Amino acid sequence: MEKPKELVPKETASRLPLWDVDSWFNDSLLRPFAPIGFPRLRSLVTEDISPSVDVFEEGEDLVVKAELPGIKKEDIDIRLTDGMITISGEKKKEDEIKRKDYYKWERSYGSFCRSFELPAEVQKDKVKSTFKDGVLEIRMPKSPEAIQKEVKIKVE
Repeated sequence: MEKPKELVPKETASRLPLWDVDSWFNDSLLRPFAPIGFPRLRSLVTEDISPSVDVFEEGEDLVVKAELPGIKKEDIDIRLTDGMITISGEKKKEDEIKRKDYYKWERSYGSFCRSFELPAEVQKDKVKSTFKDGVLEIRMPKSPEAIQKEVKIKVE
């Protein structure tokens, strides 16, 4: 009888996981110098702002909720095309502190773009969005045809 194959091979205890050491080295020693001359490490100091997004049905609506802390509503773009919704935006943050013997100026920028295929046809002219406390909510009423296509199946 043939031995079943593993999906992921086991690592032996004698092998040192070098990626952990490499990660620690980059984070603790090289990160402060990344903007100066280490382009490979530049991603460590840029902000990752890929938002958490929930897509769900509530009654006769499709709802999209996205967490967008630190982003202004003017910097959010929502596009609805054939069966897809795309949310994109940009975060621009500048902090400047001036004191007698101290000056600090930090800037962080980042952008994101997330697209989702909609599970049903929606009424594009009745889509509404709100942005409150860093949470974007988009409500899209399903089209009458999409509602009629739903069939309840009896479980036996």
